Amino acid sequence: VLADNLHGLEIDARCVEIAVFALALAAWRFPDENGDPLGLRADMPAPQFACCGLKVAAKPEDWMALVPDDAPNAQLLRQELRLLHASFAQAPLLGSLLDPARSLKNDLATSSFETLRGLLARALATERPATLWGQASELQDDSWDLAITAKGLLDAAQLLDSRYHLVVTNVPYLTRGKHCDVMRDYCEEHFPAAKADLATVFLERCFELSSVGGGLCVVLPQNWLFLSGYKKFREGVVSRYKLGCIAGLGYDSFQTTLNVSPILLIGGNPALKVDAEDKVSVISLSPEAVFSDKRVQLISSPVRLIGQLKQRQNADCRIMLGSDLAQGVPLRQTASALKGCSAGDLAWFVRNFWEIPSVDEKWEFHQIAPSSTVPFSGREEIILWEREKGAMFRLAESVRHLNHAAQNWLRGKPNWGKRGVVASLMGNIPTCLYGGDRYAATCTTIVLHNQTDESALVALWAFSASDDFRTELRKLSPKMSVEVKTILDVQFDLDYWKNRGAELYPDGLPKPYSDDPSQWVFHGHPQPAVDALQVSVARLAGYRWPAETDIEMELANEARSWIACCDKLAEHIDDDGIVCLPSVRGEAPAHDRLLTLLIAAWETVQPGSWKPALLDKLLADADCAGKGLDVWLRDKFFEQHAKTFQHRPFIWHVWDGLKDGFAALVNYHKLDSKNLERLIHTYLGDWIRQQEAGVRDRIDGAPMRLAGAQDLKRRLELILEGEPPYDIFVRWKPLSEQPIGWNPDLNEGVRLNIRPFMTAEVLRHNKKPKLNITCDKDRGKDVESAPWFKTFKGERINEHHLSLDEKRAARSRT
Repeated sequence: VLADNLHGLEIDARCVEIAVFALALAAWRFPDENGDPLGLRADMPAPQFACCGLKVAAKPEDWMALVPDDAPNAQLLRQELRLLHASFAQAPLLGSLLDPARSLKNDLATSSFETLRGLLARALATERPATLWGQASELQDDSWDLAITAKGLLDAAQLLDSRYHLVVTNVPYLTRGKHCDVMRDYCEEHFPAAKADLATVFLERCFELSSVGGGLCVVLPQNWLFLSGYKKFREGVVSRYKLGCIAGLGYDSFQTTLNVSPILLIGGNPALKVDAEDKVSVISLSPEAVFSDKRVQLISSPVRLIGQLKQRQNADCRIMLGSDLAQGVPLRQTASALKGCSAGDLAWFVRNFWEIPSVDEKWEFHQIAPSSTVPFSGREEIILWEREKGAMFRLAESVRHLNHAAQNWLRGKPNWGKRGVVASLMGNIPTCLYGGDRYAATCTTIVLHNQTDESALVALWAFSASDDFRTELRKLSPKMSVEVKTILDVQFDLDYWKNRGAELYPDGLPKPYSDDPSQWVFHGHPQPAVDALQVSVARLAGYRWPAETDIEMELANEARSWIACCDKLAEHIDDDGIVCLPSVRGEAPAHDRLLTLLIAAWETVQPGSWKPALLDKLLADADCAGKGLDVWLRDKFFEQHAKTFQHRPFIWHVWDGLKDGFAALVNYHKLDSKNLERLIHTYLGDWIRQQEAGVRDRIDGAPMRLAGAQDLKRRLELILEGEPPYDIFVRWKPLSEQPIGWNPDLNEGVRLNIRPFMTAEVLRHNKKPKLNITCDKDRGKDVESAPWFKTFKGERINEHHLSLDEKRAARSRT
């Protein structure tokens, strides 16, 4: 068995030696006819294991010198040996992808294959094997040394030139985008159909290594079964190789963190003809199966038979492990689907809508992938569009000659302004209705060819919102992320879903409506909102939602009714957006003002509807059961606000660090330089005067509150002045346009403008729990036209500080 039947190749020498040692140890322990271990035997042959990743030590000239001067075609033989040397010099990278037969093919037709093979053997025989611990063995036995020595390239070349009855391996996984240039070029030349992934390249290599009548058993990722980039490879595999069994193992199939869903493939040699009667045994493990269950499931799961050549009839020749597709026609016959746009610099161009005071003509609504399947979702973002003539246009123009994401800024445009369905491209593929806005690259829009057929639009939504849609899609692609064209291959029975849609939506599709304050179609009223307290605080501080201010926005009648009710709450809105938690300047404390607004929100809709029990329920829902609004505002509001609004809070809780000290809720949209001065000198100043009086009157705690307030004043004044590190830095603006002191451009968003407040540690949850807002560098690379390209070497750096003198000097130069 060791000498003739078992062979092994590995690119790493130490791995070879460990494997050989384990194999030899197993052989030594194997019982003889008396049941005793065989033990160390002098006649035990060295296992046929070799390292195919050893580096060639000799120079090309050393190999060329092996050709005698009087040999026929000596000059051409030397030239071919030089080419062979160049090939084998890549052994540490290519390993068992090296194929002596392929490398030794005589392109020049000047010498025989056997002559070149012999010369190669002589050349590789000069290479020394890699020995790591053989010489250190106390047992000075040749067989021991042979057993634990990784054999050289000659042995590896001989193994790679042979053919085997069974090839078994777990191939390496690496997509083409991560290949180095040498690997990419090699796969392009020798494995053009399989080049998309190192795994498929190795699968093809394993088929080559199997002998006539032999086979293979390989573990590799499942993506090649259905992704469009592997179509030609699939066609070749289905047509040329017998596939005995494919078992989908699912995620968590390795005892590692490797996030891949592999398959186990058993196949046959290409010399075995594939005919129409050939069947493939298919096993699909449960998606919920954990690692410990997979072995049992692999044995006990039912086996399904599919026709091998019939897989060529599937769209893109997908090899489908699931059940047959449902009745219908591909969705592409009824609709189109396009992936969304890529801005090229999300931090620059994309905001949450609540980060800016109003969505004016510079901005467009930006639909993103829905988080769940509901009619209206994913409506949180806006994009700096500037009527296609602004900064995004200029960035796209500057990278026209580059492979840059900004080149995709108009992707999806043919579907803008139309109606249809938005589908996420990840996870469980949640869907929502599409209203014609720009949309992100994380989703696709499915738009009917016939935009006037209302019943077809209802049918499309009914189908895409159903479990049937996801079931059929997963038959085509079990991958966590799906391709747009795969969605269009889903079978869609239009007549059936028209009838089903008429049952589900007898009045037609719903108009835009949401009770979620993180959606731009939210009406703004606290009563039906999913978080009434958060909405009420925002209204108290003077915030209004886009649906309230955009009279042209398409909304359901119910939404318009709630907006009309919001107008009745105008008298409760704070005029400057600064709401102090304690009583300051004769104003009532924040919790009293909030309670008054809550009561009005219910009573103006239906008199007598407000009950004290409602407040208890609202507080319980806000994780503050049994306590008052004052406690919730002080301890819970800001943390929950940041979470609700995706860690881009627009109401800032400024405080001095004391539970009974000064605190104020500030509407960030109104916090210009003048209002910050007002916060410091008017509101905080009045609080300081109160504490100074308390100190004179010897009131308990007054000295500590006074010290806390004075320290807060000092910190806020540092922000107002704006010297580092309390400055604002906007990486996409030139030095001459950087803010001097606290004069934020609100269009730049919360992330950049909140930095001085976080640095000064004046926000309620600045430390524990910490706000999840960082100034780390952004993904991607800036282009040479970016203002700070040379300074940061193309990196998108945000954590940078500039002095006021530097900014003023730049402005004076400009």
